[in-house]
Amino acid sequence: MITSVRTRRVSARLHTPFVTAVRRTETADAVMVEVEDDDGRIGYGEAPAVWRVTGESLDSAQACIDGPLASVVIGQDADDLVPLAHAVADAVVANAGAKAAVDVALHDLAARRRGVSLPVFLGARHHEIPTDVTLPVAETDTLPDVARQRVVDGFTVLKMKVGTDAAADVARVRAVRDAVGNDVAIWLDANQGWTPREAVTVIGALEDARLDVELVEQPVAAADLDGLGWVTDRVATPIMADESLHSPRELVDLIRRRAVDMVNVKLAKCGGLHHARTLLELARAHGLGTVIGSMMETHIGIGAAASLAAAYGTTHVNDLDAAWWCAQSPYDGGPRYEKATLVLSDAPGLGITGVRA
Repeated sequence: MITSVRTRRVSARLHTPFVTAVRRTETADAVMVEVEDDDGRIGYGEAPAVWRVTGESLDSAQACIDGPLASVVIGQDADDLVPLAHAVADAVVANAGAKAAVDVALHDLAARRRGVSLPVFLGARHHEIPTDVTLPVAETDTLPDVARQRVVDGFTVLKMKVGTDAAADVARVRAVRDAVGNDVAIWLDANQGWTPREAVTVIGALEDARLDVELVEQPVAAADLDGLGWVTDRVATPIMADESLHSPRELVDLIRRRAVDMVNVKLAKCGGLHHARTLLELARAHGLGTVIGSMMETHIGIGAAASLAAAYGTTHVNDLDAAWWCAQSPYDGGPRYEKATLVLSDAPGLGITGVRA
């Protein structure tokens, strides 16, 4: 039986500032949740601050977890995972990050109760997941050195943040391609920063220049599905939805419109592992490419997303470098990075044994 749900704030300093088209941050901040059973076992989850994507702040996520979400799980059988996941999903409207934190904590606890790691609990046979790494928004003259350093760090897939200046984006990509050569994959993430016409113009110029961009993520505003489809129809480069995708209903809409070629599934957008599995299966059934990604999360959120990736697989390298940016993990135990590989703990659950921060 679940006896308590507790929350606390955690903050991990980043070794390098993280800059996108929508924000700049020097810390990864989250609400950490502990779900405890009557045997004293604890499952961990975390809700990042993603107010520009899901509308949640740390204050709102903590209030949601401490209130309605805790009320639907306390006193329930910790092994009734599917009914618990549905109860969490139905407890409140929206609040996907808060729901994801509780959902992950419930899965972590269930895995611990069975004495297996979360990847194994979800069906995986291995504990290593390759990841890309993000190149934050930067000036053209500094990007080549940053890109070369990431290749030295062991990464072979670089995700460039663009979208702040459409006129300069082609030059940025060319500078990075010249710096790293042709054996390194380049992805672009505009974070909704372009208009549809800007997106087609920039992507067309990149194609004409043969800069070999593998995919472009969320080129236009999240709500502009017509614009997203308009771009997808007019370029050869695969287009991936991120902020446009939260729930199965939105994925069905994207599929019906043929608006994208790929989707980026994130736990904090869809409400946790339970719903993420649905999105992956639905995307796969309709021939869409898949990537599992993350917000600016620490090792709990990243560990959960990587566990899902290990169990379900995706069509492309996953986007799970967020905790790599942390100068130090706020937790004892859990996943770690070995160059471009995220190594998951083989201890029960996520392998988290305590909280440092």
